[in-house]
Amino acid sequence: MTIATELTSTPAAGAPVTMLNPDFPFSYDHYLAHPAGLGSVPAHLHGTEVAVVGAGLSGLVTAYELMKLGLRPVLYEAGRLGGRLRTDAFPSAPDVVADLGGMRFPVSGRALYHYIDLLGLDTQAFPNPLSEATPSTVIELEGRRHYAETSDQLPPFFQEVAEAWRRALEDGAQFTEMQEAIRDRDTRRIKELWNNLLPALDEQTFYGFIAESKAFKDAGFAHREAFGQVGFGTGGWDTDFPNSILEILRVVYTNADDGHRRISGGAQRLPEALFTHSPGQMAHWPAGTSLASLHQGAPRGAVAKIRRGPDGTVAVTERWGRERSYAAAVVTCQSWLLSTGIDTEEALFPAPMWTAIERSHYMQSSKTFVMVDRPFWKDKDPATGRDVLSMTLTDRINRATYLLDDGDDKPAVILLSYTWNDDALKWLALDAERRTELMLHSLSKIYPGVDIASHIIGEPVTVSWEHDPHFMGAFKANLPGHYRYQQRLFTHFKQDALPAHQRGIFLAGDDVSFTAGWAEGAVTTGLNAVWGVVNHLGGSAAPENPGPGELLDELGPVALD
Repeated sequence: MTIATELTSTPAAGAPVTMLNPDFPFSYDHYLAHPAGLGSVPAHLHGTEVAVVGAGLSGLVTAYELMKLGLRPVLYEAGRLGGRLRTDAFPSAPDVVADLGGMRFPVSGRALYHYIDLLGLDTQAFPNPLSEATPSTVIELEGRRHYAETSDQLPPFFQEVAEAWRRALEDGAQFTEMQEAIRDRDTRRIKELWNNLLPALDEQTFYGFIAESKAFKDAGFAHREAFGQVGFGTGGWDTDFPNSILEILRVVYTNADDGHRRISGGAQRLPEALFTHSPGQMAHWPAGTSLASLHQGAPRGAVAKIRRGPDGTVAVTERWGRERSYAAAVVTCQSWLLSTGIDTEEALFPAPMWTAIERSHYMQSSKTFVMVDRPFWKDKDPATGRDVLSMTLTDRINRATYLLDDGDDKPAVILLSYTWNDDALKWLALDAERRTELMLHSLSKIYPGVDIASHIIGEPVTVSWEHDPHFMGAFKANLPGHYRYQQRLFTHFKQDALPAHQRGIFLAGDDVSFTAGWAEGAVTTGLNAVWGVVNHLGGSAAPENPGPGELLDELGPVALD
């Protein structure tokens, strides 16, 4: 964790903080673990086909759980399995990988870890700035370099920045009270605190929140500037400054910015394992059935059109013309694609839903990786005794550089630059080689005696998510005033109040969640959609294990108007 996280996190005691989202504090991890399961559908509906558009994490969780209930999910995917859990291997060393999308997963995301543990995937601590997994961190701002192995080795100025953030959270967002309520899973208290904050903060930016806090006013602009560059948990967050402060509070309340782990072998192993895994208990399907076996090894192709069929079903047409009708459909792709990439019948969604879809704000993001011959950064500078290279936070164009290895006896990986929004757009027009040259040039100013290039082997790997036509951005991040739109998107899975011609098609995916950008949101909205499909088909949750739909009215997001 960074120094700011270290100072703002409540000491571990009793129950852990989880990603129990204050907008809808439903315990998805308990729901998943309950022996009664997620419900049932009438036996005569076993084998009923349900379309699932998008084979990212949300789509695969949805399909996996529908299969367990005896339904037959039909997955559609325009690219590769995994969506934004995308892992690339370096061609000359297939075991050395780079996670181009999601790469670090907070342990507070218990619904996500339900599947990581179920599938037997190994994880290891992610080397965030100043975390225990990071040998050393360098913060370089305005040409001044600060080396630290622990947070207490940083200059007092950074302690002051962290303290200002801690005070801002306490004074303006009742941070400690909310974390205590989340630890206790005290849903009444969580909702009381959050619902009182919503009207006051819905139209406030992240920057406005800190700039108007007494703590940062007292500290001065330099502290706000440094906070933006260095941030908390995962590095600098000034690219988030225009976003709603509600987005940030959801992250810090639930420790989503801390305790990160990475999946050994790459994040894409999780969706791939969901596709091939055969659950131990399933309705209808014989032992050994998996999503892969139901799809003959591969999902169907890209979706070109979604329509309401004359018999009330949902008709899905593939890019090359094959059409099939379904009793229900779940759409988990990035929601913008419903208007830009898929010819979607307008009447399938109410006009306010289309407004919410179109108003979605996506974060641009860029990463560039190189493989190196070994984790040479563990070498010591004989003059200083320090690591020759460190995890780096800087105001140069790289912004954040991470060092990743799986042992001293094999090649390692440097994530030369991880950037967002305006910083990501600086790289958009450049190819991988030019990106690498510029990043190495910047790092040479911070580490003038280190020849990083001499260790690079193979070709660099890069991504700009805003350039990918299937995504057009890394993930959603609401702007001030967007709470109403998010409420519509999130609650769409409960369709009792909709007319018949708008029922049976459900939205899921991390951008439908209140925690976009975190895999936990992809999982939980997928589970919402499963509940919606079961309810739509005449099934129900187990009485002893009520689902998200049963508790939405009690615990769900409130209407501001």
